[in-house]
Amino acid sequence: MSFAENLQYLRKEKNITQEQLAEQLEVSRQSVSKWESGQSYPEMEKLLQICSMFQCNLDTMMQGDISKEFAQDVHGYDAFKNQFSKWIAAGVGLVLFGISAMLFLTGIGVDEMLCTAVFFSFLIVAVLIFIVMGMQNDRFCKKHPQIEDFYSEEEKEHAYKKFVVRVAVSVGVILIGVLLVMVMDERLESQILGSVVQEERMEGLIYGTFMLIITAAVSLLVYGGLQKAKYDIEEYNKDTNPSPEKKRRDLLVSKICGCIMLVATIVFFGWGFCTNAWRITWIVYAVAGILCAIVCIVLSRDDS
Repeated sequence: MSFAENLQYLRKEKNITQEQLAEQLEVSRQSVSKWESGQSYPEMEKLLQICSMFQCNLDTMMQGDISKEFAQDVHGYDAFKNQFSKWIAAGVGLVLFGISAMLFLTGIGVDEMLCTAVFFSFLIVAVLIFIVMGMQNDRFCKKHPQIEDFYSEEEKEHAYKKFVVRVAVSVGVILIGVLLVMVMDERLESQILGSVVQEERMEGLIYGTFMLIITAAVSLLVYGGLQKAKYDIEEYNKDTNPSPEKKRRDLLVSKICGCIMLVATIVFFGWGFCTNAWRITWIVYAVAGILCAIVCIVLSRDDS
């Protein structure tokens, strides 16, 4: 924005007329009119007086977009996105925790069908969370298709630094989990166990611990990513007002991912009932999730 546009914005934001502004600055109304039309600029003394009057920075006043400094979150965008981030991260965490619980229960000798039922209990709760939050997010986007960018550059920079820390912590936790599994596996191999059943149970406890670590790391990573995306108001406005091509592409992605998850569910039950290997059939959903991610990446293109 130019100085003229910034001055007009500030004057209207404070709800004062050109005459009132001219009186406060001790200049003529014609001078203010010329400033706002871009025909002339005030002297440095008047510029500093204007900045002091509206409590703004001189550089922003002359070359920046002053509206961003006065923008407000009138729609409750920040609070909604914070809630959305927490619940989605919790849903992802529940799915992974369900796998952890299933492996732990297998390790202590609980019937595999019961272990699978426990996993599906967590999965059902997670799916319900995704459905509810997805519907709420869709309703919010339709109700507020355009959001004014009210975040300051300092807030965005601080959010990016927090995101970097969360990514580093998540990756570090995952690496610690991998190292822990390697050490525990090595100790397991060095011990003489009484039977294959005991060995399988120990493996269940080891990998259950590993999945518990993965649960914490991935949940933090999901939450951090959603929090970082919250500050990209421009991308939000673009997503809520998609082009026809993007709408068609998003619909295609949804259909493909839906088919992938349907096939994964069929394979999960078929594999489980035919081989009774419920302890490892959960990997089908992990593979399906990776395939869905690949589909989203391959079919996504920049609309700009």
